[in-house]
Amino acid sequence: MSKTGALDLATGLGGKIGKTDVLSAVDRYEKYHEFHGGEEQERKANYTDMVNKYYDLVTSFYEFGWGESFHFAPRWKNESLRESIKRHEHFLALQLGIKPGYKVLDVGCGIGGPLREIARFSSSSVTGLNNNEYQITRGQELNRLAGVDKTCDFVKADFMKMPFPDNSYDAVYAIEATCHAPDAYGCYREIYRVLKPGQYFAAYEWCMTDAFDPQNKDHQKIKAEIEIGDGLPDIRLTTQCIEALKKAGFEVIWEKDLVKDSPLPWYLPLDKTHFSLSSFRLTAVGRLITKNMVKALEYVGLAPKGSPRVQDFLEKAAEGLVEGGRREIFTPLYFFLARKPLDG
Repeated sequence: MSKTGALDLATGLGGKIGKTDVLSAVDRYEKYHEFHGGEEQERKANYTDMVNKYYDLVTSFYEFGWGESFHFAPRWKNESLRESIKRHEHFLALQLGIKPGYKVLDVGCGIGGPLREIARFSSSSVTGLNNNEYQITRGQELNRLAGVDKTCDFVKADFMKMPFPDNSYDAVYAIEATCHAPDAYGCYREIYRVLKPGQYFAAYEWCMTDAFDPQNKDHQKIKAEIEIGDGLPDIRLTTQCIEALKKAGFEVIWEKDLVKDSPLPWYLPLDKTHFSLSSFRLTAVGRLITKNMVKALEYVGLAPKGSPRVQDFLEKAAEGLVEGGRREIFTPLYFFLARKPLDG
């Protein structure tokens, strides 16, 4: 069901952006970021435009290389990347205590890979919240192909201003998505509002760890590479997430950086020294082939002008992620489980 060929990749490049406008969209997106003179406040003030441009530009690349679930996972030895991703999604559903018939919200759902997996695993109904039209269109088609379109749907909206009544959902989760929020408290407060009292919110957050030194030039460079390559206004510390949860009214049940429990490095799929046939497109050789293929597709007019530059900032992101993981200053696996009090 995922995009598997060069023509599939080419037809999706740019998302809902007109093919002749992709190059200017790349220019605009890059200028939000520190590498190109952008500032954090501008990224936060214009996060909707920045994140939308990002996902229009990169979604086809993600699906081509990563599949339908755009996230990392702790990984056991002799476990494939896809197996680890499914297990990671099942773990989230179990922590939330999702039961058959539950009404669940996926905040920042991408094209819905986790949504479909969790819905099938738990026999629940999952709504995906997403502000990117192209991803929703793609997700709806994949829901139909997977046979979950009667119980799962998508809503196009900003997760800072959700169009749902108070106390609407039995469980809420976010997988490496609320890191895009310009204000963690504001985002968590909206989640608190739509969650039923006594029920749970769980997330995997992208965070800088306690080992991150904001005065260290190398650390600053790694952080900036991850931000431009992944559409982030600013990467928060783990402690800032917990502070924001408590301020929003949540009771934090438990939290942990799951990197510490992973027998294999979470960044292994992106490590150029690692080779894997099962995730070949993410390896150094696979990424080089994709890069040259995209250049060729642009040259013959099948891919819009500017497509190789998208590949370039994704490559920069991969380098930053691997180096951030090696130095233990960044984690995509900061997990927390929080509960809305019964009197909330």
